[in-house]
Amino acid sequence: MFRQWSVQSGPAPRRPESQAASEELWEQEVERLCASRTPVRMLPYAMADKRFIRELREPEGVKTTFWQRWHRPRRVARQHLREAEQRLARGFGLWEGALYEIGGLFGTGIQSYFTFLRFLLLLNLLTMLLTACFVLLPLVWLRPPELGPALKLRLQCSSSPLPQSDIPRFHNPLWNILTGRAFNNTYLFYGAYRAGPESSSEYSIRLAYLLSPMVCLLLCFCGILQRMAEGLPQQTLLGQRYRTPLSAKVFSSWDFCIRVWEAATIKKHEISNELKVCLEEGRRVELAQQQTRAQKACRLLTYLRTNILIVLLVVGAISAIFWATKYSQDNKEESLFLVLQYLPPGVISLVNFLGPQLFTVLIQLENYPPGTEVNLTLIWCVVLKLASLGMFSFSLGQTVLCIGRNKTSCESYGYNACDYQCWENSVGEELYKLIIFNFLLTVAFAFLVSLPRRLLVERFSGWFWTWLDREEFLVPKNVLDIVAAQTVTWMGLFYCPLLPLLNSVFLFLTFYIKKYTLLRNSRASPRRFRASSSTFFFHLVLLLGLLLAAVPLAYVISSTHSSWDCGLFTNYSAPWQVVPELVALQLPLPSQRALRYLSSHAFSFPLLILLSIVLTVCISQSRANARAIQGLRKQLVWQVQEKWHLVDDLSRLLPELSPEPGSPHSRASRPRSFCPGFPCPGSPGPRTPRLAPSNRLSSSSLGAPSASVPASRFHFPSRTEL
Repeated sequence: MFRQWSVQSGPAPRRPESQAASEELWEQEVERLCASRTPVRMLPYAMADKRFIRELREPEGVKTTFWQRWHRPRRVARQHLREAEQRLARGFGLWEGALYEIGGLFGTGIQSYFTFLRFLLLLNLLTMLLTACFVLLPLVWLRPPELGPALKLRLQCSSSPLPQSDIPRFHNPLWNILTGRAFNNTYLFYGAYRAGPESSSEYSIRLAYLLSPMVCLLLCFCGILQRMAEGLPQQTLLGQRYRTPLSAKVFSSWDFCIRVWEAATIKKHEISNELKVCLEEGRRVELAQQQTRAQKACRLLTYLRTNILIVLLVVGAISAIFWATKYSQDNKEESLFLVLQYLPPGVISLVNFLGPQLFTVLIQLENYPPGTEVNLTLIWCVVLKLASLGMFSFSLGQTVLCIGRNKTSCESYGYNACDYQCWENSVGEELYKLIIFNFLLTVAFAFLVSLPRRLLVERFSGWFWTWLDREEFLVPKNVLDIVAAQTVTWMGLFYCPLLPLLNSVFLFLTFYIKKYTLLRNSRASPRRFRASSSTFFFHLVLLLGLLLAAVPLAYVISSTHSSWDCGLFTNYSAPWQVVPELVALQLPLPSQRALRYLSSHAFSFPLLILLSIVLTVCISQSRANARAIQGLRKQLVWQVQEKWHLVDDLSRLLPELSPEPGSPHSRASRPRSFCPGFPCPGSPGPRTPRLAPSNRLSSSSLGAPSASVPASRFHFPSRTEL
């Protein structure tokens, strides 16, 4: 076994020099294994050798106690149980088989969209779990008080909202579900949450309702940052000049354990897609390097002209969204009420559908490179999508909260009390309609556009149907759709606490709808991209959507007056006022002073200084790490060049050292490889026998007379030295 390796390796008759070298190699291997921190179970040795290595690693003079010997098998059993749990979780993971099939057939770029959709589903389920545990269950347990008489506002209002009874009865059942009016008195909306005075209960429902959206947004922010760090592109970390050799992908990509024909087919498609991605990246880099300065200047001017036109289109689109939202809120006539209910979602969807088409046409007219064309279109689509949601929020705030407007009801109550007695429910209804409309559009495009188009293309033949072809599955467009829906969900956490549950159901159904569309009705995009770069970009857009949702929420919680006749904060000038009241009621005086100091301006100065110091240390450490990585990269390149120089020297030296043909030493002196007596370049571990202190190679190492070659040229650093 391992201890008898020096005796069992090699032929029986050995020369003293070779036996000494073998003993020295064995000693070096033992020293390396003792000093290594690699777990014993990861070493490629038999169980008896692993036990011997474990004994060698124990410090001298220290005996293993009975407790350690008893605890070691339990620790190993727990580790095996943990690995079995991980394998079981991977086996029963959500959509694991479907994701593997999609990744193998269409590449990791399209697979990243479905993985991203699963991540959003998990975020919504986590948000719903927190809301149910800290708000819904305590509220049901404490039994909220009964409804009191509604507050009658005595104001001189020029108009009043359309009564519910004035809507045509034929449309009431279905239309109330689509608009959310059927759930006004349920826990789906803010108005159904009620609680008694804060002094009457130890658990504050108001504080839980106020902090749960903030905690959910914070957890989503941390989860997105973690996923962004995991999905950083390899080109950013290793440099733009780093390229994985295609030979490594060709000769080491196949899995020889595959025995099923379907798995082999998926694996072949996966390798083919990976090679296409590498070749396309190399082509884009080559085209970028071939451009001259004049071409780059002309391209820059073309960028400016195209971007100015696109900016004008974006401004016109968000203006249309603003006026549509304002018109639907200000005009509530009976004849147009049913149409105006879905006017803002319809305009937003129309803008987000026509905008990318116009962007694509304008960019294609300039004859950009394929990669630049897609990236520029994607950036402007993100801007349009987020700007449309931002303008929708601003227009709602101007109409409901009278931001920038002077009305009698706004001066007295802080919001438009004439038209919106429970304005939180009204805003929640608008966000609810956006979610519903977005999902209905997904279903309609899948079964009323993509499916008939595929059937017509398969049924008829001709140049028109060949040109039409199936719909192309555009990953960025589909990602922006679910990001927009998720942004609306985050915006409605305060007004619709159960909106994440509704969005979770829609995301679950969207996965199967998009999978059916991809496998049956669509064709993959000809442009391939890596999952790392796409995942990073998707989460960056999601992070921007999170920030867009957090800003209005922070403004509403801190600065707006709550409704007078519904919800938890009827007696507060702003929802945040419940925090000082609870601090005064529940905390002792020293704790109140500490919190007052933490919320004052005096604490901001030491906090700013501390953050500056931490930021300086992080930047300095990152720069030092970058310099160290660059130095190690140069050293690695130098080591490879040194080994190749050594091989070249030996290839020139060995023919001179070989004896005449037919001599008795000709066969013995012929080397077996280019690297006799020491490992070839790239061999692992410091197993090279130490050379003699002389400056010449001995004849025993080469099997030939000595030659004048410096011994320093034969030093191969180990991996630990690199």
